[in-house]
Amino acid sequence: MRGRDWFTGRTVAGLPPHPQPSPFGSLGIGEVEGHSAEVRDPISNDRDTRRLEEAGAGFAAASAGKQPLPAGLARGTLGATGGAVIDAGAPGGASLRRVLTTQRRACLMARIPLSLSPRSLSPFRARWRGPPLPQSRATQSPSCPQAPPLTEAEAESQNPEGKQLVRVSWPGPPAGGRRIGPGAAVAGTHEAAGPLLGTMAAVNPRKLTEPRGKTLSIHVVTWNVASAAPPLDLSDLLQLNKENLSVDMYVIGLQEMNCGIMSLLSDTAFEDPWSSFFMDVLSPLTFVKVSSVRMQGLLLLFFAKHQHLPFVQILSTKSTPTGLFGYWGNKGGINICLKLYGYYVSIINCHLPPHMANNDQRLQHFDRILEMQNFEGQNIPNILDHDLILWFGDMNFRIEDFGLHFVRESIKNQCYSDLWEKDQLSIAKKHDPLLREFQEGPLLFPPTYKFDKNSNNYDTSEKKRKPAWTDRILWRLKRQPQANPHTPRLPAPDFCLTLRSYVSHMVYCISDHKPVTSTFDLELKPLVSAPLITLIPEGLWTMENDMLISYSLTPDFLSSPWDWIGLYKVGLRHINDYVSYVWVRDNQVSFNDGLSQVYFNVSNIPETEDQFLLCYYSNSLHSVVGISKPFKIQPGSSLAEDLLGEAQPHI
Repeated sequence: MRGRDWFTGRTVAGLPPHPQPSPFGSLGIGEVEGHSAEVRDPISNDRDTRRLEEAGAGFAAASAGKQPLPAGLARGTLGATGGAVIDAGAPGGASLRRVLTTQRRACLMARIPLSLSPRSLSPFRARWRGPPLPQSRATQSPSCPQAPPLTEAEAESQNPEGKQLVRVSWPGPPAGGRRIGPGAAVAGTHEAAGPLLGTMAAVNPRKLTEPRGKTLSIHVVTWNVASAAPPLDLSDLLQLNKENLSVDMYVIGLQEMNCGIMSLLSDTAFEDPWSSFFMDVLSPLTFVKVSSVRMQGLLLLFFAKHQHLPFVQILSTKSTPTGLFGYWGNKGGINICLKLYGYYVSIINCHLPPHMANNDQRLQHFDRILEMQNFEGQNIPNILDHDLILWFGDMNFRIEDFGLHFVRESIKNQCYSDLWEKDQLSIAKKHDPLLREFQEGPLLFPPTYKFDKNSNNYDTSEKKRKPAWTDRILWRLKRQPQANPHTPRLPAPDFCLTLRSYVSHMVYCISDHKPVTSTFDLELKPLVSAPLITLIPEGLWTMENDMLISYSLTPDFLSSPWDWIGLYKVGLRHINDYVSYVWVRDNQVSFNDGLSQVYFNVSNIPETEDQFLLCYYSNSLHSVVGISKPFKIQPGSSLAEDLLGEAQPHI
């Protein structure tokens, strides 16, 4: 049997001509039925070789003075990736050596469309038609226009002392700066005065003195749970043992959840044990599960406090299997793409191939996951133009060269600096500009793998695996135009991320991995400051009468007949955890001047002292776009005498 390989587009013996969709959907199961095909390297094919030969010829011609250097290669993106070595100054022309993932890693940086199959159309196809211009529309956020330059008089009037310390978010460590550990300096945040480079967003300099709009605290968790059930207490993991809990959002990524066939069937019909446990813990604190995505053993959860729901729009969820040549979901990545107060944010949880010798394969899977985050036809910018990417998971990078005894002694003495230099991810970032744009906090905690289960002892089995920092949390801010001679000073960014903590949690022993958490402060000036829908419960709600809800729409919001308003108890677990609901069109009783009214039947609502919320759910946006303030529904009989003299809502 011969079929087409989805990775390469080549016809390969032993593959079915038209792979059928998996009966488990995004779980990645059942797309291959035990074929023993000889499948070539999905990254290597003849087209790659021809492109590289053409690129090498271009370099040779340029060095001989016959033609200009090709634009895509003149930027240095191909030769600097570590996938190819380019020596443009060698005698007799340029030499080009192909190593592993040459074209793919180059195209990720240059955004050149790859020759991929229909299943994996590159997200970069519509992004590049020539050499990218740093200050062109293609590299600027549509919501963050480039600021006009300040005149000298304006600059002096806004900064009379000539100094102002601002927080600047860099795509990498500053030139000449001292590197702390294998990652960038703590959170990539620096205090600087004078001309600033690499700020997150250009804003109007005339608003330099305006107060910063909002600070959100985001807590990120990654944990390979090794098929274990949730422990009894997760207070330390979620920072619930702190006196003043100030977290606004939780991002939780798990790997190696129990994915046996019976477990998967049970989790399809009901909530999986981990999701249910997190909701049980967080919902009393007014956190709501906004979105989740599951692919076999991978799980990604996003929680937010209910007051943020109207400003969180889920745009897309995606699963990218990379195991068994892309047909199996035991390895790969899952993604949630959302808009947060008008800014684009992508969250990726991944599980990369294990073992020391598979470092090149890990980098290939990293690239593969990134390439597959395309949003064609959804009016969503390329992922590299998103304002923030949070990427974490069991990345399985190991510590090279050093022996087991040396590594364990270094950990025992807390001498991590030597181990940082041999960390595979740190080494890869030195040679790969794309990886270098992903920042990481300093690794000031012991390696998180591999432990004996139910203990804090590193592996004592016959294999005696060497400890390593396999569980990592990275982030990337969107690149911005740098300062130029006509702009003496760039203002503070509109969107700035600061790392507050990056730690492991040794108290949890259910797995051979230790969980890792990061807490970030996200400072932003909201691009969306008011909800699309404003909900107002009319009058005093009682258990005896159908009640009215008034709501107003912003002019740019398009309602749908499938929009609905849900009644929730405060402490809801997720958006489907409603007590009752109404379709806005079916129960509408009046509409004028942008103000609508719908009636709500409360006869089937049990009497309770709990507080309630109203949420307006938009079917077209797949998100909550309006939320009311908490209120109570009073028992009607006890208030009958009080209500006799009050005007009742009129339908």
